[in-house]
Amino acid sequence: MSDLFNRRLTLLGAPDNLSLLRQCLHGIERECLRVQGDGRLAMTPHPAALGSALTNAQITTDYSESLLEFITPTETDPAETLADLERIHRFAYSKLGDEYLWSPSMPGPLPAEDDIPIARYGDSNIGKLKYVYRKGLALRYGRTMQCIAGIHYNFSVPEALWPVLQAAEDDHSSSCDYQSASYIALIRNFRRYSWLLMYLFGASPALDAAFLRGRPHDLQQLDADTLYLPWATSLRMSDLGYQSNAQAGLTPCYNDLASYTSSLRQAVATPYPPYVAAGTHSDGEWQQLNTSILQIENEYYSSIRPKRVVHSGERPIQALLARGVQYVEVRCLDINPFLPLGIDLEEARFLDAFLLFCALEESPTLGGIECRDCTNNFLKVVTEGRRPGLHLQSDGGEVLLQDWANRLLERIAAVANLLDRGQPQAPHGKALQAQRDKVSDPGLTPSAQILNSLRENQESFTRFALRQSLQHARYFRSQPLSPEQQQNYEALASQSLAQQAEIEQSDSIPFDAFVAAYQASITG
Repeated sequence: MSDLFNRRLTLLGAPDNLSLLRQCLHGIERECLRVQGDGRLAMTPHPAALGSALTNAQITTDYSESLLEFITPTETDPAETLADLERIHRFAYSKLGDEYLWSPSMPGPLPAEDDIPIARYGDSNIGKLKYVYRKGLALRYGRTMQCIAGIHYNFSVPEALWPVLQAAEDDHSSSCDYQSASYIALIRNFRRYSWLLMYLFGASPALDAAFLRGRPHDLQQLDADTLYLPWATSLRMSDLGYQSNAQAGLTPCYNDLASYTSSLRQAVATPYPPYVAAGTHSDGEWQQLNTSILQIENEYYSSIRPKRVVHSGERPIQALLARGVQYVEVRCLDINPFLPLGIDLEEARFLDAFLLFCALEESPTLGGIECRDCTNNFLKVVTEGRRPGLHLQSDGGEVLLQDWANRLLERIAAVANLLDRGQPQAPHGKALQAQRDKVSDPGLTPSAQILNSLRENQESFTRFALRQSLQHARYFRSQPLSPEQQQNYEALASQSLAQQAEIEQSDSIPFDAFVAAYQASITG
């Protein structure tokens, strides 16, 4: 434990500062596929009763028309965030008819590649841009891969905390620069230690055999319809999930904000020969926004992102450059198929302690060797994290996963204790103990429990996933929203449809000119 870490803990534990830690903000984005009663992908359009996917702030779609995304408001208490998420689920189920929400991250049986519907956002320029961007994703990576779902955990430290640390450390940079540098330091530590999250919360050790569409693989056959790896934690986050030859050489530096944004701007402006060969148009129709390594900065697949709330018409990189980092978005979390929401309060409490640890612990810049070790450790844990005797690379040598995990949890416990000060029930300490138990007994991890369930019930991945999905549907439908809550969500849906119509009527330039201006906003 570094001296800096101890000093920061002591400072934040002072009576005048302790309340700051209870002002962290939390938000959750949960993706899930709409499916039919047999588990097959729902081919119906995004339900109009849920509002406009373009303008509804809480219910939208991701890649596919069938891939819903629920977005909570931000709350200081993660229990409130989860309550928000539950209400969104209940509202959605009131409008889904005979369709269901798929419980795991990995999809069940999918239609032919070309039949997976790409999300539509209406006839406005911004709506068409979102659609063409997704057509580009289909061209570059295939539609099947885009049907994987996950949970994004958005987290911010209260803005008032950074000046306290900055003054104590006699840092003379601007407050904006200090805050951004601190978040980038958090991200570096996240890169170092996020393998632990995959061990503890990875929940995709198996998948439907048809998902690979005949691609070569090293998976084992669990039954006729299920592939798996015996010690895997998260196949979703392995090379079987998001694959991109174009992005293979793209490693945005997390040593400072300027180099991170510069690397993404360069990727948006750098042609990639196979994409150039395909062109932006086919038979006179747009098929991708450009022929660069990235169409837009959000195309870069990463386990965590620095974020800033954007203004209307502003791009994420522009917001970061103008006003600095405001929060982080953790993107590597699997959906736990045993949980109705895919995540619970115990996991959220631990994530808070883990992310604060990453923010407060000393975070040296990442050199090439350590950067490579971070990537290799992560990939090793997602494919064989529960393997007995598994070793990872740390400080130039090998270390037993369990030993390193226990050392990390001991350090994170200091943050959990701080968060629990004045709370007799010690919720963060209890959440941390549950993770210690998983390190001692890998059978307690979600990935192990999923494989145990498949074997004990002698069922395929798809049958297991459908059973969980139907069970969760009964849970949500058995407790409908209050009439007032239902009315509020219906009003939001109605307002979003009106907003989409207004945007469509106000467009004044041709789509080609709109795309050119959009591209030039960060490359010109």
